[in-house]
Amino acid sequence: MNKEKAILLKINGELKAIGAPTAPGDMVQEIYPHDPEALEIYRHSCAHLLAQAVVEMFPGVQYGIGPAVENGFYYDFLMPQPFVESDLEKIASKMAHLAKQNLPIQKEIWSKKQAADYFRSRRQNLKLELLEEKVVGDEVSVFKQGDFVDLCRGPHLPGTGLLKHFKLLSVAAAYWKGDEKSHSLQRVYGTVFADGEALKDHLRLLREAKERDHRLLGKALDLFSLQEEAGPGLVYWHPKGARMRNVIEAYWKQRHYQGGYDLLYTPHIGREWLWQTSGHLDFYKDSMYAPMDIDGLNYYLKPMNCPFHIMVYKSTQRSYRDLPLRWAELGTVYRYERSGTLHGLLRVRGFTQDDAHIICTPEQIDEEILRVLDFSIDLLKAFGFIDFKIELSVRDPQITGKYAGSDAMWLQAEASLVKALTERQLVFQRMEGEAVFYGPKIDIKIKDALGRYWQCTTIQFDFNMSERFDMKYIGADGSAHQPFMVHRALLGSLERFFGVLIEHYKGFFPLWLAPVQIAIAPVSDDCLPYARTVLEQLRQHDLRAELDARAQGVNRKIRDAEVQKIPYIIVIGSQEQQQGNISFRIHKKGDQGKMALNEFITKIKIKIEEKNLNYEIQ
Repeated sequence: MNKEKAILLKINGELKAIGAPTAPGDMVQEIYPHDPEALEIYRHSCAHLLAQAVVEMFPGVQYGIGPAVENGFYYDFLMPQPFVESDLEKIASKMAHLAKQNLPIQKEIWSKKQAADYFRSRRQNLKLELLEEKVVGDEVSVFKQGDFVDLCRGPHLPGTGLLKHFKLLSVAAAYWKGDEKSHSLQRVYGTVFADGEALKDHLRLLREAKERDHRLLGKALDLFSLQEEAGPGLVYWHPKGARMRNVIEAYWKQRHYQGGYDLLYTPHIGREWLWQTSGHLDFYKDSMYAPMDIDGLNYYLKPMNCPFHIMVYKSTQRSYRDLPLRWAELGTVYRYERSGTLHGLLRVRGFTQDDAHIICTPEQIDEEILRVLDFSIDLLKAFGFIDFKIELSVRDPQITGKYAGSDAMWLQAEASLVKALTERQLVFQRMEGEAVFYGPKIDIKIKDALGRYWQCTTIQFDFNMSERFDMKYIGADGSAHQPFMVHRALLGSLERFFGVLIEHYKGFFPLWLAPVQIAIAPVSDDCLPYARTVLEQLRQHDLRAELDARAQGVNRKIRDAEVQKIPYIIVIGSQEQQQGNISFRIHKKGDQGKMALNEFITKIKIKIEEKNLNYEIQ
């Protein structure tokens, strides 16, 4: 018997308040605080509690929208004066006071006119806009708690008394409806749980996430920078970050050549005709940069690599004997992202996609999808990711007319994706109606050290561009046929994936990826000649080593190497110099004793080759 009190009922799949009438034969389920779907209800209700507190505390405030989001909630306010961080504590105190009153949260149905009169009388112009734009018909649902009323479909908790365990986290600027030309709002973020222990665990994860923030670690480890004055959203790779990028790119290229791919390099700009033909100027222009006038013609920075790969395909007549073609490119693209959405390496304006396109016949599609699925999973595992969430996005079967491509192509494409996932016994979630108009797709999300999922790999059919560019191949029957084309990105973008790697490993990277694998710390200047000999031998074996030749004590050198999260620290003293060996330390594990340099090199090269995460050397 569940000792908790139910907070809502689910009657025939619809959430209702406790005490809602039921009829014989109704399917009735009680919703308890720790049921999975209860969490979103807590979040939504706490957003309303936040809005109520702010409205009562700050005369003249207008309240906009307050949705539940992943890991919490937020509410947007139009304020005469911006919030400051100290306001959050005062607002939280007011929320706690309202929660203790256990105000009933009640749903009412009002006429659209009644709602308009109510919000107009309180000068809530944002609500009037929402009422006019979002509400269809003459009736609207509102929720009341005390004197506070908000437009909402619900559901909500039965009363504010259940909202005991919440935390306001931050305040940030936001634009009304995401429009930079509209009102600048104050967005207050918070989180809430059904019990204090869950809240405590979540706040601990937030603290850990802050310590792993790639923007802070990127600066501390001197990996990259973002130079706002030189252009926001554009990444500067520093020497150490560039080393890591080079390692990633080299491995990526090696694996692609081994996997039967060829590499392409394509231009950064293209004439207007190209983007008109691809459809980008019709559907994607707001995310593209303004055109450049070259010889009286408009050119655009590329937002995607796909049209260029198609132009390579169309450079000569293709036969079924040429297929499949697997073409990959580390292609840098440029997309306009609103300044308020930019976030470190995770949302930028210029980034390098690890793009590929597979062009094949209908008979080859099953094998190619299985092949690229295996390739994707195996490559991600090489970077240390072993837990995945997989989503299959397919079209809405009720409105098939809005999609590009024939029914037969859609059915075959979807069947090939399902077949590959099933054959590899991969658990996936089917997302009905979530496919984009040009084809079904598989998305693979990787789970990091904090249990967060990051979107990386996409395997996406495209029936639209192959039609727009009139892609053809000559079949065995001598006739022209339209090939299947599959977009495929494994890492997504190098910038975003690099940010994920930083946060996943907290800056202490696997040996094969580490920008500096070995630091050499001579005890005194007398040991520098031997230390330079050790450095030279390490570099001859393609090991990334650095010599700390500063006039500092060896303990300072060791401490600084630890701060930089360098996996191995070689200490060179008079004994090592006389005996021709080394002493070495492992990051966070201390002194490991002495070893011949050749033996040390051999053993760590094996670890690098195996991509071994264990740094112990036996």
